[in-house]
Amino acid sequence: QSRTGWQRPDGWERVLKSAEQYNLASEMVVHVTDGDGTLTSLLDDSAAMNRLVQAIGEEAQQYSGVNLDFEGLGFQDSGENLRQVQLKFTNFVDLLNQELKTNRSGLTLALHAPNSAYPGYDYQALGQIADRIIIMAYDYGSKPEPVNQVEQAVQMACSSVPAHKLLLGISAPSETAESIATKVGIAKRYNLGGVALWRLGVINEGMWQTLRANLIAER
Repeated sequence: QSRTGWQRPDGWERVLKSAEQYNLASEMVVHVTDGDGTLTSLLDDSAAMNRLVQAIGEEAQQYSGVNLDFEGLGFQDSGENLRQVQLKFTNFVDLLNQELKTNRSGLTLALHAPNSAYPGYDYQALGQIADRIIIMAYDYGSKPEPVNQVEQAVQMACSSVPAHKLLLGISAPSETAESIATKVGIAKRYNLGGVALWRLGVINEGMWQTLRANLIAER
């Protein structure tokens, strides 16, 4: 742990040093799910939000930016309740972005797809704040992830956010080398900023070969 309580895996300094040597950006991931109402409680408490924003800003100074992954918002909400959930999350993201920009740090959001069971994310408003948005276009219930639903998610996101700000999230455990090529093709067809893979350690060699053949890495 850091002195501010953030988890740091063994060898984290070595990884950051290697990223720097290869001129690769590094992001601090902040991941929370709302299964027990943790996020809902946070977003209802302005003092707690401000404390968290300051803590993230302090810890993030040794990274290129932050990847904010707040999951589970909006499940079973509708109407005014859903609008309030979206507004509160957007307000938090805006506060965090202001804090990060004081140190010229970037902000990436990992969001449930707009056609998922979690509609608590205002893509249009968030797209005006964040530097990048990862569309987590997976967990639809079948493997590989259904192409029609993944493409629908991309279309919906592109209707609200400039395509160059969007990355197509691909869950490697749900895919094969062949199906990853299809998902990469969707990202290319809609001129997205790239793809984001979940996660290192579960991407097999066949998948890597597919990615090398279909993508150009940017640093």
